[in-house]
Order: sequence, then structure tokens, then C-alpha cells
Amino acid sequence: MANEPVVHIIDDDDAVRDSLAFLLDSAGLQTRAYDSAATFLDRLADLEPGCVVTDVRMPGMSGLELVHKLGELGSALPVVVITGHGDVALAVEAMKGGAIDFLEKPFDDTAILAALKAALSRSEDQQALVGEKAAIAGRIAQLSTRERQVLTGVVRGKPNKVVAHELGISPRTVEVYRANLMAKMQAQSVSELVRMALVVDPEL
Repeated sequence: MANEPVVHIIDDDDAVRDSLAFLLDSAGLQTRAYDSAATFLDRLADLEPGCVVTDVRMPGMSGLELVHKLGELGSALPVVVITGHGDVALAVEAMKGGAIDFLEKPFDDTAILAALKAALSRSEDQQALVGEKAAIAGRIAQLSTRERQVLTGVVRGKPNKVVAHELGISPRTVEVYRANLMAKMQAQSVSELVRMALVVDPEL
């Protein structure tokens, strides 16, 4: 189905790629296979959400370099790294660079399925957060300059009187702006309003 998350398999070994794709397909997971990190990155802009499973040692760009590159590009795709015997140090370095898990060959089917299902679950959580962030940002964009100023004061825990003094308006006017804010942001409480604002801008 079009909306199902996809496991993106990256490995230069045809046999490994095919066997992994067969295993995941048999388990009901959607897969896409790539013979190199470069091929995968070329298609990154159009990829379906999901997760990545990549070998560490590959010609050209290694799995470790791929993890760092995805981090630089701000990709939300969780990465699971597969490592051969003796490459555990590389896998640990990949995890420090942003990979969420690594598996040492030979791994059993249960282990790889569990790791990838956990990665897909994390991906869905990330997608939900991205969607929520976009919706909240859209509401904030509808606020007037003054309403945004009052929102900043609310997020910083300032009483109405303090916000009023700083903006040169009356406390009653601040109350009106706060009521407008709550309605426009679709917030049921001040705590929800604050949470929404911080989802979009943690620096507020």
C-alpha cells in the first residue's frame, strides 16, 4: 500500500540484498533495494518514509559515511547498520553518528525483523511529530505580531501585568490577546499552548 513505511536496503552484495528483501517481504514489510549509498542518496528527495538498513563496508561511500551524510541533510529516516565480524567499532561509531542500532553478521531472522520493526515504529513517531509541527507552525503563522509577542510572554511564564508593561498596553488588552491566542492555536489550556509553541520553537 502506498502509505505503508518502507525498509530501504543498501548493500553492494546482490545476494545479501536479495535475501534480506525476501525475508522482509515474507514478513509483510515493504522494501526498496539499492546497490550503493550514492544510488540511495540520488533518490532521497523522493523516498517513501520508513527506515534504512545498510552495510557498513561498501565501495564508494561506506555505511558510516552514509549515516553522517543523512545527519547533515536532516533526514528523519532511522538507520540500522549491518556489520561484518571485526567491524563492531565502525558500527559503534555509526551509532554515535546517528544510527539507532547495529547487527553483526551472521544475524538471525528474528533479530533483524525486531530491529527493523523498532526502527519503523520510531519513523512513524517522527512522521507524526513532523505533521504536528507543521500544523502548529501554520496556526502560529496566522497570529498577528502583537499576538506573537503575547505568546512569547506566556511561554516564558510572565504574568499579564508584566507582559502589558513590556508591550505598553493594558493588562485587560493582554487578556483579550491571550483569549484570541487560545482560539487561533486551538489550545484547551495554557499548558497546551506552551507545549505547542515549544514544539515549533524550543528557543522561545
